[in-house]
Amino acid sequence: MVTSAVPPDTKDWTWVLQRPCPECGYDASAVPPEELGDAVRVTLAPWRAALARPHAAVRPRPDVWSVLEYGCHVRDVFRVFDGRLALLLEQDDPQFADWDQDATALAEGYHRQDPDAVQGELTAAGEAIAARFDAVPPTAWERPGRRSNGSVFTVRTLGLYFLHDVEHHLYDVRPA
Repeated sequence: MVTSAVPPDTKDWTWVLQRPCPECGYDASAVPPEELGDAVRVTLAPWRAALARPHAAVRPRPDVWSVLEYGCHVRDVFRVFDGRLALLLEQDDPQFADWDQDATALAEGYHRQDPDAVQGELTAAGEAIAARFDAVPPTAWERPGRRSNGSVFTVRTLGLYFLHDVEHHLYDVRPA
């Protein structure tokens, strides 16, 4: 049973755009932006498999999310970044709304959600953002936008940064 939040992740992960992640091995320089949609789709089957594990809702330790909680987070990452991608494509230099992933996990009761329902929602949200990346015109990859902390992203760098989150959390939920 979950009685507390995991410690929040306060790292600024934008460095993954400059160098490979030493934990999960993700290398943004190896992903052509026009392949982001396909790269997202490749993650969907492993996420469904992870969420289908018998003990997906059980935390391995009290301070680490369960597979279910990570799956809910990735579903919401798909949704949030799909919205950010839409803003980049529709507006000039938009500022992204802040998103507190830890507050969302508590407010939405990630630990109480149904793994089967999350599988379907994660797949649908992943397919939606993959389709949006597939539709990016070649001239739009360098359209800018920014976070409230001043970090500037383009359509390309937002996609590469976002994909690291999805890939890294697959690493987090790998079987022991």
